[in-house]
Amino acid sequence: MKHQGKLFFCGKMGAGKSTKSKALAAEKNAVLISEDDWLSAHYPSQIKTFDDYITYSSLIKPFVKAHVQNLLNIGANVVMDFPANTLRQRAWFTSLCHEVNSEHELWFLDLSNEVYLSQIANRRIQQPERAHFDTEAVFHHVTQYFETPTSDENLNLVHMTQSNQSKQ
Repeated sequence: MKHQGKLFFCGKMGAGKSTKSKALAAEKNAVLISEDDWLSAHYPSQIKTFDDYITYSSLIKPFVKAHVQNLLNIGANVVMDFPANTLRQRAWFTSLCHEVNSEHELWFLDLSNEVYLSQIANRRIQQPERAHFDTEAVFHHVTQYFETPTSDENLNLVHMTQSNQSKQ
């Protein structure tokens, strides 16, 4: 199988990043690395607020970086279910690849706020343990930090909109 490098995701809360990452990992026979899994394994029940998430997410990044780069160095394909929703986050992801001379793709899941909020409401039903975090208020708080990817970032971008997502 051809080595494709690393795939990562951009999209507001509720975009379907986790769902798409699982599907792509299976399709591409890639190692799936989920931020939610790492955080819940290392910091169970400690993430109660958005600020907690920011704190603990930054603590795992050095370990994730080393792990992902080791996988890329042996030719594995890696799908990262982590948000790449800001310029700074995307720079971190692309640096992981550039440092080991690996390719990357950024999948931008670009939907309407109504779709995001509907998917968040469905997730609250399917995953009641997340109900305290998956709210409209948290969505609006987190969305204020969202930065749409631009051509200046030199990303290998796969732009998924509502119309082309429904075709897949």
